[in-house]
Amino acid sequence: MSSGDLFGAARAAGPVRSAASGAADVVYAHCDGGARGNPGPSGYGAVIATAEGKTLAELSEFLGNRTNNYAEYSGLLGVLAWAIAQGRMHVRVVSDSELMVKQIQGKYKVNSPDLRPLFEEAKRRIGKLESFQISHALRHKNKDADRLANEAMDRGMGRRSGEVETGTLLAPHERKGALAPARPAVGVEVPRSATVGRPVSGELLRGFVKDGAIHLLGGKTLPDGVFVKVVQE
Repeated sequence: MSSGDLFGAARAAGPVRSAASGAADVVYAHCDGGARGNPGPSGYGAVIATAEGKTLAELSEFLGNRTNNYAEYSGLLGVLAWAIAQGRMHVRVVSDSELMVKQIQGKYKVNSPDLRPLFEEAKRRIGKLESFQISHALRHKNKDADRLANEAMDRGMGRRSGEVETGTLLAPHERKGALAPARPAVGVEVPRSATVGRPVSGELLRGFVKDGAIHLLGGKTLPDGVFVKVVQE
């Protein structure tokens, strides 16, 4: 994680709660949460560092079957709990959840009854700090927190980090709660009988269905007669 990604976005954010503080007193945190299925197995991750970029803590927790937004809020709550416990009263947070960031900033209403208690608890903890800011950043600027969130989900699901369940593809709209794709997408598990020069054994391919036929993306092809397992995204 580069200090430019972490600190630049945080300093640009408008304060939700502010007070005079020296740079040495401020801690900077990246937090992220995700769910595989939304709802599904979920977890959050966070990296907390000094202004000089020294890592103070890495948080990573499996949450069970929850929604993506629940996991995002849990990441923020984890950061706030750590800061309060450590007596760090000046906190700057970066998250790639635009919904959560704007709700905490008061720009969006919290309409979800599931998120309302998390929002209220976050505001209560923020009220214990002397200063607080939160800002939004795109996911590619939140890589370390994203990695820790995925590691938490892997642990909870009994997987090695980065391992993907056979026959299952995690669509982007499932990971971050975005809108579903306009056309149906499918995951194709290639059987172990795939020939040389074709996709490797067990490889997962993506494609879409049109007129009842599966069209693979990325220029991939399969030989006639091959059996495949299709998983709708």
